[in-house]
Amino acid sequence: MNPKVAIRSETDADVGAITEVTVAAFRTLEVSNRTEQFIIIALRAARALTVSLVAEVDGRVIGHIAFSPVAISDGTRNWYGLGPVSVLPEYQRQGAGKALMQEGLSRLKDMNARGFCVVGHPDYYRKFGFRNVPGLVLEGVPQEFFFALSFDGHVPRGSVTFHDAFKANE
Repeated sequence: MNPKVAIRSETDADVGAITEVTVAAFRTLEVSNRTEQFIIIALRAARALTVSLVAEVDGRVIGHIAFSPVAISDGTRNWYGLGPVSVLPEYQRQGAGKALMQEGLSRLKDMNARGFCVVGHPDYYRKFGFRNVPGLVLEGVPQEFFFALSFDGHVPRGSVTFHDAFKANE
């Protein structure tokens, strides 16, 4: 049975729940270095959370997604990075992550974003239209795990730099 998921913007009251959800979602992932919650805290402190949404079921925060600006070496502007996206393990594979992603994409489009990038699992992100883009790279990340989605048909070329908050480790 799929629970009824509501998506909304984060509020100050959600900060603790977002941290808990993020820690729980990444606790058992081999590819995680367990710093995702610190990234969100650092993005929030830097006022770099362009879009920050929570997923709720029966008033309980069960998921979160964050988008922040990225810099691209070719000078392309209005591109964003996704991450992290988290759903409590007991609610995974029930549509909460998909709902967060769709609402986040919609809000970025409404803000006239030109596109965004993500590091992640190929099978998951390809179903949203993301693709590997030759010539668009994130240093230190294998090309098969770095994806982009253009909203306006222009795909930048060069090196992508995520916000410094992505270096947070505590």
